[in-house]
Amino acid sequence: MQTGTLFEYDQINKSVLLGSPYMKKLITCLFLLVAAFKLSAHADDLDSLKQKLQLTADSLKGPIYTQIANQYLNFDTVANRRVRLFYQNEALNYTMLALHRYSSANDTLGLRTSFNNLSKIYRAQKKYSQAKWFILQSNTISRQRNDVPNIIASLIELSAIKADIKDYNLAMRDLNEALSLSVKNNDPKNESAVQVGYAGLYRHMKEYTKATLAIKRHEFIDDSIAHKIELDRLAVINKQDSVKIKKQDSAIAKKKVYTSNYRRGSFLKSARGITLL
Repeated sequence: MQTGTLFEYDQINKSVLLGSPYMKKLITCLFLLVAAFKLSAHADDLDSLKQKLQLTADSLKGPIYTQIANQYLNFDTVANRRVRLFYQNEALNYTMLALHRYSSANDTLGLRTSFNNLSKIYRAQKKYSQAKWFILQSNTISRQRNDVPNIIASLIELSAIKADIKDYNLAMRDLNEALSLSVKNNDPKNESAVQVGYAGLYRHMKEYTKATLAIKRHEFIDDSIAHKIELDRLAVINKQDSVKIKKQDSAIAKKKVYTSNYRRGSFLKSARGITLL
């Protein structure tokens, strides 16, 4: 009875402490310190990249512009609306600068990265026509290169944009093509991503049972991937153990041969000695 009372007393103390103005201020201060640290690291990275930009030839600035844009592309983690809009605009500006450099250099991979980033920004700003146009450009480059994983990724994103504008039939068509490609190319990782796309589309359509089933398929595929990785890991360990055992057996066999030869040599010497006598 006494132990229970002490436990309850301890819980009450914790509850009072956590709910106290002092604790709330402490938590707020810690949160602000973490945020300030992140902002400081972010600013340092940006300063370093911008200094690097000044020392780089114009024709080689595309990747640096992309790196700077990437510093702002996590705008979806920013709570403040004005700051988020600032991040989006900076990401847009630097991606456009990168796009022009990649275009001049005929760098299709750089162009595709820029198209993906622009689609993300415009979709976040609910400018769906622009978002769709840029992801289609990305999809075209991937098809020209026969880059199936990126064809699938762009189809998933294209489907999500179409779902946003309630173009559900075309969104479903894009996901069906993505699923077909992932199965045909034995790509379970992308097949899993397609199932997440289906879940999102079904939620837009308010078909929640189908959305749940899609998530279950996604989880099943992910579990299968993890299981295969574990089996492959164990196979590697078994192979290493097998090689180690073979080496040990070989060493033992060599030792036996050496011992046998040594004994045979000793016996022959003894026999010769007897013969000479």
